[in-house]
Amino acid sequence: MAPKKAAPSAEKVAKAVKGSVSRKVKKVRNNVHFFKPKTLMKRREPKYPRRSVESRQRMDKYRIIQCPVTTESAMKKIEEINTLVFLVDIKATKLNIKAAVKELYDVKCAKVNTLIRPDGKKKAYVHLTQDYDALDVANRIGII
Repeated sequence: MAPKKAAPSAEKVAKAVKGSVSRKVKKVRNNVHFFKPKTLMKRREPKYPRRSVESRQRMDKYRIIQCPVTTESAMKKIEEINTLVFLVDIKATKLNIKAAVKELYDVKCAKVNTLIRPDGKKKAYVHLTQDYDALDVANRIGII
């Protein structure tokens, strides 16, 4: 009678027993720094929002432009060089001032110059484009 063929797992064991015993090879490290392995990074999925209400923008158009300046020199600028003069918030930028003037008075600004006065307030010279007349805008605001 012919010998029966052994089960596949038994053949593997027999092969392992017949072969030489191999030692685990230590990984050769060529660098003194150990880098943490890159593992799976999941996005945060909070169970509830950390803020109950969305924050609102603190610098709105009414806070940026505080009041128009009505001195004689400001009137001269309105009449001669098509420029409106405003006191503005100290943190307002030229772009903020330009946008606020456009929203409030429906005019287009060509250029905005700013300075900080000795009393600590910021003054803005808003030069209007040639399409708009500063005198008309000043009348509409109620400066003149």
